[in-house]
Amino acid sequence: MARAKSLFHSANQAINVLARLAAKNAVKDQLRAEGVRVTLIPPREIAEKAKAYLDANPHLYEEAIQRALRMGLIKQHPLSMER
Repeated sequence: MARAKSLFHSANQAINVLARLAAKNAVKDQLRAEGVRVTLIPPREIAEKAKAYLDANPHLYEEAIQRALRMGLIKQHPLSMER
């Protein structure tokens, strides 16, 4: 049987996607808490706010690493990998 293709090409890609997703969700939650309808905000604005949020909260990368490990997207912590 053929092996299924991986969703991500590298561990870094998986971690970046998960970190950006967490930042985007946090921004959406903040907007909802302010009473803003998220569907009325252009996706470009949400992406810009999410980038700023991610820059201000680098701990989201560590959380993304832990999430990727739990999901089986990566085998070990990338900072512990030998080069």
